[in-house]
Amino acid sequence: MIPPQPVYTIMTRRALLLVLCLVLSGCASIQFDMPTEVEQVGTTGPTLDESTQGTGQTASEGAIADRSNPWGESVVTVAINTSANSDREYREEVRQALDYWEENSERYAGYAIQYELVPDAESPDLVVNFVENVESCPRVEHAAGCAPYITNSNQISRPMHIEVDDSFSSDSTVHILKHEFGHTLGLNHSSAPQSVMSSQSALASRPMTDATDRELPWTDAELTVYLGQTSDRKAVRGQVQHALDYYADGAEGTVPSNVSFTVTDNRANADIIVQSPDELPCNPGSSGSCGGIRGADPDQDVALEEYDRLTISVSGVDTDAVGWYVGYWLGHGFGLDESELAPPFRDASARERQSEWWT
Repeated sequence: MIPPQPVYTIMTRRALLLVLCLVLSGCASIQFDMPTEVEQVGTTGPTLDESTQGTGQTASEGAIADRSNPWGESVVTVAINTSANSDREYREEVRQALDYWEENSERYAGYAIQYELVPDAESPDLVVNFVENVESCPRVEHAAGCAPYITNSNQISRPMHIEVDDSFSSDSTVHILKHEFGHTLGLNHSSAPQSVMSSQSALASRPMTDATDRELPWTDAELTVYLGQTSDRKAVRGQVQHALDYYADGAEGTVPSNVSFTVTDNRANADIIVQSPDELPCNPGSSGSCGGIRGADPDQDVALEEYDRLTISVSGVDTDAVGWYVGYWLGHGFGLDESELAPPFRDASARERQSEWWT
């Protein structure tokens, strides 16, 4: 009986923050805060049976195995099977992963291995299935791949099968394949090399449409808004509401017509936060506003593919201009650049910012 299948969980959503500022003089600057954190999507795989693992020396990069080849002395034939909806060929990615283990299996698994890649082989030893959803590990959600954990020949019933999610970039697919082939060589999540065998990794999806190129850069068009503490709260709330109503009416055709806003007292779960700090986070000591957009970068191209938080900071401006500043940043929150903003937010003078621009 094959032990529980090791699972490779997905960590794909990279936190990325885009911060901009608009000071009273009208100049704007852009600063990218490079992503250093990864939000985990998925769960840890099942615990492996330590009694089935090989013995060996423990290194800082994981345990090094020392066992005989469960596949025997013959060459292992590998086939490829893709989902009906796939438009990709994976021969090169699979070949790269196989080459890696032909060069490194003796060092890490304790024995040498040779592979023959025959994508349409009739009687393969291993079949790599590229699927829309990895379902061979039913107790785990969002697995990037799943493979049998093979430590002795009694566990092999040819053909053995590996599943790999087909939604990742070429480089990430190679990484997943190396990991899953490692399991078929008897390596688990504590094995060396940890750069390959760790149970979690940051993976890039296939190229996706950037948020700024989408009609709506948010998950849905129903957005919640939190208004922070401020001195003239009633007047400020009225100004903010003018901006929200303007965009709910389509902002002169610059945003989808189904956009709506609900004011909430729950800051933690709000999509949009409007605050009045003593100093602007993007430009301390000045008056004006800042906009910070947070979202996900699953294809790791250093551009957001989806927004999940817009933070608008307004400080040191007349109360009757607050609505204009909020409206300006709402435009950026819908992925618009300066030339695409609604007319009231293009080259507005100080007087225009304090006018009833929403009428």
